[in-house]
Amino acid sequence: MKAIVMHAHGGPEVLRYEDAPDPVPQPGEVLVRVRACALNHLDVWARLGQAGRPVPLPHILGNDVAGEIAALGAPVPGLSPGQRVMLSPGVSCGRCRMCLAGEDSSCREYRILGYQLPGGYAELVRCPAANVIPLPDGISFEDAAAFPLVFLTAWRMLVRKAEVRPGEDAVVWAAGSGVGVAAIQIAKLFGARVIATAGTDEKLAKARALGADDVINHRTGDVVAEVRRLTGRKGADVVVEHVGEATWERSILSLAPRGRLVTCGATTGAQGRTELRHLFAKQLSIFGSYMGSKADLLDAAALFFAGRLRSVVHAVLPLAEARRAHEMMEASEHFGKIVLRV
Repeated sequence: MKAIVMHAHGGPEVLRYEDAPDPVPQPGEVLVRVRACALNHLDVWARLGQAGRPVPLPHILGNDVAGEIAALGAPVPGLSPGQRVMLSPGVSCGRCRMCLAGEDSSCREYRILGYQLPGGYAELVRCPAANVIPLPDGISFEDAAAFPLVFLTAWRMLVRKAEVRPGEDAVVWAAGSGVGVAAIQIAKLFGARVIATAGTDEKLAKARALGADDVINHRTGDVVAEVRRLTGRKGADVVVEHVGEATWERSILSLAPRGRLVTCGATTGAQGRTELRHLFAKQLSIFGSYMGSKADLLDAAALFFAGRLRSVVHAVLPLAEARRAHEMMEASEHFGKIVLRV
């Protein structure tokens, strides 16, 4: 098969379009012919060798996959060759206490396609049958590939961790990112008023079109002051934080008394300054969130299939142009997802 293979860590130039061995599905596994694979920032961290865990080399990136079943390692009820599917990116053992409690992402064997396992920057990918989600005919492979990881992440953050409620004020940083696009929609779906930030007027307009009630330019505006103004000096009930060091202190200061901050990433750096007096005097809550369970993704996917949530695709490039796709992502030129067509 053709694939984008990295033999060393480094810049986009380490992504090489070449032949790779076809994966062979074992019993309990499915071989998927990839039709589309979306990029995530995790691809960049894994490529750079900065993802926090060892990445096996040579390696094929790509967490978010949509395509057709090419073969089954053994018969699986409800799955058949040729069936259109998208994949849940998190792979867990399925047997431990955490997995049986529905906490897949806390499994000690938890791995992610394209991170610790070969991913979807290829014509074929192998995964457990439990990770296969049948895809309705009306949804394109590109839209499907743009959905799983970021909507799973945002669902876990807002619904399971922060427990966002109707009438609350929710701040979503970096509205043009995959998590930002998903968080705006999920917060609105659960009845929150959304205040979204972005770094350009074009992205702010797109955030409004997606459902944000108010927007703030985080490069030119005073985010903390604006959040206080927009909330009648109360502050935000929920802050969706995934930027890291550059926004962390402002996220803490933007919270209302008893507000909840939920974080899933540290794109700009892992060191965040916290004013502890704000934390205890305002009785704030800080939640860490990592991916989510297969059940979380199925809950979100049901709304996606029903048209109540939608993926946003910024650009579609051929697989062979993965290097250019990475350059686009690192330049923050996108609003929504960059997708590779296979």
